[in-house]
Amino acid sequence: MPGSPPGLSWNLIQQARERIAGKVGVTPVLTSATLDAQVGAQLHFKCENFQKCGAFKARGATNAVFALPESQARRGVVTHSSGNHAAALARAARLRGIPAYIVMPDNTVQAKRAAVLRYGGEITYCEATLAAREDGARALIAATGAILIHPYDDLAVMAGQATAAVELLTQVPDLDLILCPVGGGGLLSGTAVAAKTLKPAIRVIGVEPAGADDAARSFRAGRILPSLKPETIADGLRSALGERPFAEIRRLVDDITTVSDEAIVRAMRQLWEVMKIIVEPSGAVPYAALLADAPQLRGLRIGLILSGGNLDLERLPWSAGAPPP
Repeated sequence: MPGSPPGLSWNLIQQARERIAGKVGVTPVLTSATLDAQVGAQLHFKCENFQKCGAFKARGATNAVFALPESQARRGVVTHSSGNHAAALARAARLRGIPAYIVMPDNTVQAKRAAVLRYGGEITYCEATLAAREDGARALIAATGAILIHPYDDLAVMAGQATAAVELLTQVPDLDLILCPVGGGGLLSGTAVAAKTLKPAIRVIGVEPAGADDAARSFRAGRILPSLKPETIADGLRSALGERPFAEIRRLVDDITTVSDEAIVRAMRQLWEVMKIIVEPSGAVPYAALLADAPQLRGLRIGLILSGGNLDLERLPWSAGAPPP
């Protein structure tokens, strides 16, 4: 379309892979015969919960920070984030030796606040609304001159996130389908571009909480329909869908489905108990989609991106006194 901004290309993804090599981890793919038998498919879990900072966000943030020319980088970087991108950006900025200014909602879980501080990020808290987050970021940019690194609506961030799918298809080339969580859309859009470039016949399906279903509604409407007040235990997926990610999602993603918070908690607990790994609610969302009866997926080789493992261990959703899902 004339006048449209450039989209995410394979060339940008290749550049991202080279730029972040040695700065982020190559995460493992785990399998479980027990979970395969339960859902009737061959599951391959891409464990981004083992990534630096405990989430895939390290990929996009690191790529974006190290792509900046020195004249911009020295001014520092700023973002707004509910947690994982915030920590990832603080870490990437520390690696480059520049300041990171972070706007975080005041309801962010303690573990994610602590991670930002560990990496040297300077936090400014705001109300838990997108408008407050964006206003806070603009104020910091005006005060510091720092460069905005958006959590998902940024081609460099999207290209970095895409490297997880490149790794997955290198590790398990013959997948039929990839299930990927979707919040702002950076990971899903990057996954779709990378996967369809490497294997055009593969299917890519986004999964999001029913209480934050703007991506599913937007996908069906063909235009962005924002969630005014998303409510879900999956705090990392409360973000509003970004314009740049949505363009790639419309072009390449096969479907977007939703899951209940109850299914997310059930999936999260099974992953903990059976696979012995820590997965946050947002990361459990793809597996939650398989817990419903899905005969069309039986027998398939499915990749699932476990997007992160950061959560408050004092408030696990199945613990006494935890808020209901």
